[in-house]
Amino acid sequence: MSNEINNVDQDGSGATTDRRTLLRTAGIAGVAGAALAGSMHGKFSLAPISEAQAQTATSMPKNVDKPWWPSKWGKDDESGASNHMTPAKVLDAAKWIKDGKIYKIGRVYEAAMPLFGARVFALRIPGSPTGGPFGDNKLVYHDEFLATEIGQTGTQFDGLGHIGIQMGKEGDKSEMRFYNGFTAAEISDAYGLKKLGIEKLKPIFTRAHLIDMVALKGGMMDAGQEITSADIKAALAKQNIPESDIKPGDAIMFHTGWGSLWMKNNDRFNSGEPGIGLDAAKWVVEKDLALTGADTWAVEVVPNPDKTLAFVVHAELQTKNGIHNHENLIFDELIADKKYQFVYSFTPAPIKGATGSNGCPIAIT
Repeated sequence: MSNEINNVDQDGSGATTDRRTLLRTAGIAGVAGAALAGSMHGKFSLAPISEAQAQTATSMPKNVDKPWWPSKWGKDDESGASNHMTPAKVLDAAKWIKDGKIYKIGRVYEAAMPLFGARVFALRIPGSPTGGPFGDNKLVYHDEFLATEIGQTGTQFDGLGHIGIQMGKEGDKSEMRFYNGFTAAEISDAYGLKKLGIEKLKPIFTRAHLIDMVALKGGMMDAGQEITSADIKAALAKQNIPESDIKPGDAIMFHTGWGSLWMKNNDRFNSGEPGIGLDAAKWVVEKDLALTGADTWAVEVVPNPDKTLAFVVHAELQTKNGIHNHENLIFDELIADKKYQFVYSFTPAPIKGATGSNGCPIAIT
């Protein structure tokens, strides 16, 4: 962890927010440091709380009023909303394939891409070439060495062991709860998650609905601009998509225009983002969807309108409801072709114990 993350962060008002206060304020295990990492890029910070508030924090974090476990898929489930991928669901999705065109909706991975906080992406080719020549045919070859947070850089698919919520006393791993109530004490290990690893998820092949917020708002949305359920309904109407078209197990994705900053203004891209808030997240839960995605690095609005909350949509969807999240997608070709409904297909890399997955999802029309 960089020294910048450990140091005190300061917002525009001159108030300071340190890492410990952030953890108490947000109550989200594992993301308070990430929130500070984001603020060191620019630029957004959580509202500080007083020392008295910190000392009297209750065992129920903000936005948590009851346990969210066991999962509707069973008390031992580790697959979450990927359980929607039944043969019937796959066959239903396949009916949407009309012209057979495939769109790559994942970004190219490279060292200069925007990275959250202190994350890195470093690829090296040892030897160049790595080996050879071998045999009378004089074969040579290249290998690569990759150092990165493999599931949390570039286009990234969050696993269910990525985000948890600190219940009870701060630091008590038996009350750091993840999807289905699994605790940090049960799942955490330096050599990979013992439960909720990305390898536990099923391949996803489902119907997807692309919400064109740029068309609705008349241009690129701005950091901190929230997408509400009313916005979703208005965009669907503008795109002539009945809300009744959205079925359980579908995916919903958001084109905000923020992705146009990718590799052009990385500092601004990292400084915050437009995205869905709790209102839209609850609509996603009510619709029983399998996945959210966007052309942004978190899918949710940053900063949240409530400055005391850190990545609360992640917690609402992933931790509480097992709904998956795909970040840093690119929809430019789909938007240009006015393809707002398609089949989304992605299989997370089965890296045992990983918190997420890289890889390139595709849209099929």
